[in-house]
Amino acid sequence: MVRRYERLGRVLELVGARDRVEVEELAGELGVSAATIRRDFDHLAEQQLLTRTRGGAVSNNVSYDLPLRYKTARHAPEKSRIAGAVTAMVPRGAVVGLNGGTTTTEIARSLAAGTDLAGGLDGPTLTVVTNALNIANELAVRAQLKLVLTGGVARPHSFELTGPLATRVLSEVSLDLLVLGVDAIDPRGGAFAHHEGEANINRLMVERSARVVVAADSSKLGHRAFARICPVGAVHAVVTDTGVTPEAADAFRAAGVDLRTV
Repeated sequence: MVRRYERLGRVLELVGARDRVEVEELAGELGVSAATIRRDFDHLAEQQLLTRTRGGAVSNNVSYDLPLRYKTARHAPEKSRIAGAVTAMVPRGAVVGLNGGTTTTEIARSLAAGTDLAGGLDGPTLTVVTNALNIANELAVRAQLKLVLTGGVARPHSFELTGPLATRVLSEVSLDLLVLGVDAIDPRGGAFAHHEGEANINRLMVERSARVVVAADSSKLGHRAFARICPVGAVHAVVTDTGVTPEAADAFRAAGVDLRTV
């Protein structure tokens, strides 16, 4: 049975893609009752993620920056493979930065599982610096990890901390590796986020890191979003899934990026 948040995420995707949908149309596509779709529309309209119309709904611009809880089911197998590949790139004892997002959350879980298996060593096997509250919540109980959480103001959409307090902490640390989640990445334009505050903090994390690895499923490659995080020249590697087109892969490699597909 499809979980409610998975269905809500799918509803938002369809509304965003089509601009306008009807209750009966969506009920048939998703295999649920019209009453269920009406309740979903009402719930999403209360959060200003779409606008109700007579017999349906139309998209709002905010639908393209969906809350994290509605994104968790998208490209799940691909994100799991990406997480395993990125984890293999992290050396023992490294200081690793993680920003917010569904892919970086999966990577955090993979890193935690790896350090759990490595128990019995003196001191932390890994230091993780993050501005994502949900990632910090998952890693705080891991005895083999040293966790550093930036300050800042929480953004409900992504659980990321932004603003001057986050900037202050990040300006005082150095990262061996930043695993960067993005909303879009283009071989000419660089890496992007939907929200300018998140892009600003992510940019500082890039500047404080010796190496930057973008972890993104193939749907985000070759696109741009509102706020640029960094130029593509600041990215050392991109780890993505096999859905990336040969043309996109060639463009990233031509730009000097180590593109890895899993």
